Amino acid sequence: MSQPTLPMPRAVGAVNWIGLATLIRKEVHRFLKVWVQTIAAPVVTTLLFYAVFALALGGVVRMVGDVPFLLFLAPGLIMMAIAQNAFANSSSSVLVAKVQGNIVDVLMPPISALELTAAYVIGGVVRGAIVGLVTALAIALFIPLQLHSIGFILFHGVAAASLLALLGLIGGIWADKFDHMAVVTNFIVTPLSFLSGTFYSIDSVPPAFRFIAHLNPFFYFIDGFRYGFIGQTDGTLVTGILVMLGINLILGFVAWRMINKGYKLKA
Repeated sequence: MSQPTLPMPRAVGAVNWIGLATLIRKEVHRFLKVWVQTIAAPVVTTLLFYAVFALALGGVVRMVGDVPFLLFLAPGLIMMAIAQNAFANSSSSVLVAKVQGNIVDVLMPPISALELTAAYVIGGVVRGAIVGLVTALAIALFIPLQLHSIGFILFHGVAAASLLALLGLIGGIWADKFDHMAVVTNFIVTPLSFLSGTFYSIDSVPPAFRFIAHLNPFFYFIDGFRYGFIGQTDGTLVTGILVMLGINLILGFVAWRMINKGYKLKA
């Protein structure tokens, strides 16, 4: 009588593509299941910001350089929606898994720290991209958006979403409870977002504040993203690209290191 054939262990190469793709799908499905909260709500919030400024102007056309203020404002609002939702996705995913005690389900499979980092970041980028696209389509119903450079829009959209997803991943690993995560949101993400030039031109502020604004990394992805729409910039585009790449590399290394060491992930 022949012996039953035992299943052979699956060979995993340099990259566990199956594990990586599975974790990415899990991240995407997680926010799509509650799309009213994760997609519709941020779009409505952004439209409320736009409505407040539109109503405050009372029909008066104010210019920022050669561009009407509302057209100047729109790309910044879209970028804020992209960035904040990328941050929320990765931070909540890790923190909820830690609080519920099922983070072990992610750590046990043969998935490397780099693959885990990439999956969480890609999940955040996908959510940010969907929210940004829907927000742009909604705003386009009220004001015709220009497209000056698709390349700058795509680069800064992905770079900003990656930066905030990495920051959310680091915050989610560091935080032990939701109150800790609120500290990161209230004292880092929100101030840097509102002081990034989203609602005003950096050229219109005093020189001292202008210098401080150029130290804010959020300024560079807002500025480059806005340039992609209206062709107008407050900073140097090359500097912004280098800053974005540099910060993403640094945050990526920090996130990978924390996961690789099991910092606050392994008992």
